[in-house]
Amino acid sequence: MRELILLKSGEIALKGLNRYTFEDKLIQNCKRKLADLGTFHFYKAQSTLYAEPVSEGVDLDEAVRRLQKVFGFAALSRACVVDKDFDAIVGAAAEYLAPTLAGIKTFKVEAKRSDKSFPMKSPEICRELGGELLERFPHLRVDVQNPQLVVMVEIRDFAAYIHAGQIEGAGGMPVGTSGRAMLLLSGGIDSPVAGYMMAKRGLEIQAIHFAAPPYTSERAKRKVMTLCEKMGEYCGKIPLHVVGFTQIQEEIRERCPEELFTIIMRRYMMKIAQSVAEKNGCGALITGESMAQVASQTLSAIACTDVACAMPVLRPVIGMDKREIIEISRKIDTFETSILPYEDCCTVFTPRHPRTKPNLWMIEQAEKALDEETLLAAALEQVETIVIG
Repeated sequence: MRELILLKSGEIALKGLNRYTFEDKLIQNCKRKLADLGTFHFYKAQSTLYAEPVSEGVDLDEAVRRLQKVFGFAALSRACVVDKDFDAIVGAAAEYLAPTLAGIKTFKVEAKRSDKSFPMKSPEICRELGGELLERFPHLRVDVQNPQLVVMVEIRDFAAYIHAGQIEGAGGMPVGTSGRAMLLLSGGIDSPVAGYMMAKRGLEIQAIHFAAPPYTSERAKRKVMTLCEKMGEYCGKIPLHVVGFTQIQEEIRERCPEELFTIIMRRYMMKIAQSVAEKNGCGALITGESMAQVASQTLSAIACTDVACAMPVLRPVIGMDKREIIEISRKIDTFETSILPYEDCCTVFTPRHPRTKPNLWMIEQAEKALDEETLLAAALEQVETIVIG
């Protein structure tokens, strides 16, 4: 029996004359996601993308699982394809859904008739097909309010498609349609969620991580690499730029007031991230900052941090509480990795009593004790780039 996957467009359907560029990028992302499963033929019509396997023995269950994590779809369905003939539809529905129908008690039929030349209207299709299935599976009964299975029939341009309802898609816009941005990836819970959320808006993600050996271990670096792998399920390949930050942190500790250490460290991170971002064609930075969560994320502290960077800074979790962030981190499978007890450079040098309401003049005066040009140049000379995914 011929099968394929129906992918229903989300926001792309609202685009105007440039809609085809979003659709083409979406197809590219899908092909990349399914490349090792076999060859698929993609075609589009009526706000739907069709993914039909060309290779023999393709694992369609795995293909559906992967496509659920591709941004740009509202919903998807694994469906069988039949001629636009009612008798063929009845026979195919009974055969294709037989294993499922045999194990349930209630069902209903829904129909969509995009091809208005089909002689039966949607209510008639539902009524007649439902009656045929009741005859073939006498243990069943119809429940239009809360059925265990929805038998879906779609009469479209090319053929009729039968499936057992829709699966929710990842939504959003195709990765790569909104440009490229650099994610400051600490290894905690918040920053992977921030990267995921901006990838969902079509941004291609690169990541930068600040390591401070010997204060941080190789295990901490591997933890961040694992986070990139898990994010890559949604974001695609992620170039990870690892920056040696030890010298800068030690200089700040030696020469600056302890209460200002976190803010000054964050400002240096932003300056380095901007340089690496510009070198790699990124138009913005992304952080996992959540308002008032820690001392460096108060309004005053964020204002002082922003001045250090001329590039736009995107903060998608800024108004979320920890529970909401954790909920998303569990959904994208980064939570258990994020809570592994390996120190990152943000926590190793945390001051005992950080200032929560710094002002810019105070920060800039403290930074005069540092040789900024030399420190930044030294850090940028030792950037290690690893492509994950």
